[in-house]
Amino acid sequence: MRKRNNPLTVEPDGRAVLLDSDTDLKHRPGSGASGPAVGSRGAPADRSMGKPFRRLSLVGRVRRLLFWLLLFYLSVPVVIKLFPSIQAKLVFLNFVRVPYFIDLKRPLDQGLNHTHNFYLEPERGQKIGVWHTVPAHMWREAQGKQGDWYRSTLSSAHPVILYLHGNAGTRGGDHRVELYKVLSSSGYHIVTFDYRGWGDSDGSPSEWAMTSDALFLYDWLKHKLEDKTALYVWGHSLGTGVATNLVRRLCDRGTPPDALILESPFTNIREEAKSHPFSMVYRYLPGFDWFFLDPMTDNNIRFASDENVNHISCPLLILHAEDDGVVPFHLGKKLYSLASQSKSLSGHMVHFVPFPSSLGYKHKFIYRSPQLPNILSDFFGSAHRQTDELA
Repeated sequence: MRKRNNPLTVEPDGRAVLLDSDTDLKHRPGSGASGPAVGSRGAPADRSMGKPFRRLSLVGRVRRLLFWLLLFYLSVPVVIKLFPSIQAKLVFLNFVRVPYFIDLKRPLDQGLNHTHNFYLEPERGQKIGVWHTVPAHMWREAQGKQGDWYRSTLSSAHPVILYLHGNAGTRGGDHRVELYKVLSSSGYHIVTFDYRGWGDSDGSPSEWAMTSDALFLYDWLKHKLEDKTALYVWGHSLGTGVATNLVRRLCDRGTPPDALILESPFTNIREEAKSHPFSMVYRYLPGFDWFFLDPMTDNNIRFASDENVNHISCPLLILHAEDDGVVPFHLGKKLYSLASQSKSLSGHMVHFVPFPSSLGYKHKFIYRSPQLPNILSDFFGSAHRQTDELA
């Protein structure tokens, strides 16, 4: 054992005092007769010294997270500006297919046992998927029938609704199917389809292609219908922009539909984009229009219903829920105000039906209204009487 060479000194009172020359002992807070025993590896570190370091480490992680969030936030508008095609995909959302596992060739799987699926070619090599649902009272007769029978029913006196759906999903979307059932139960034929790039239809989406597909199907229906059979155009959400584009073309060539129904409409795509929930975090960013809205214009995406109503000359019905969180209620109200002042709509019925927030219909559940069938029958009846008087 190694000896310690610690000198002793004697105090005047006779006490002996050890002068510790071991520097390790001087720095050991627990050394001494009354202190705790200390191992050969030294005393444990002071616990209070670790807390500031842990706090600094947490602050560093938060700062790092905030940095990456800020970088992502600032990079999104730059990427959209540099690649306008991304903005087009965000407008159309045709790549979002909900419900995903649905066979569009089998509308029966969606509870539509009186619906026929078929395909048409608006352009050579470009097919679009179409559904034709007959009035509900024909469902027994429709069992096992093929396309020829369904086409023959279009010669009946029952009115036909050409339905233009909004972005995302397909013609087999849940809320759309429920609307078909309501309309079918009210005695209407419903013909709907997926635009190019949606569902099982060929091609890529664009405003021009969507409008062209709608015009093609309208003309196809008009050719199949009797002259006295009413044909209405119904658009929902983004489909309202397609609907006003279509009806403007029809009116310009002198063949307006019997009526136009707009469910949850907006004025134009720029105002809708500003009001959309997704734009909330960027709405007040300097250059918002330049980063987000101008790329839509560069892609020829306008959907200018506020301009189209000045060229439409047929009865117009607007349906909008006050609690719509996707297309704000004030945009539908503004479109109605513009339509009411339109010279081309002068002499035609222009009607606006709001649905209170307490009903909870939001953006796509107006079909749940038990008053909807009566709203439609009253409007169509009044519109036809007005048309007859003008004739």
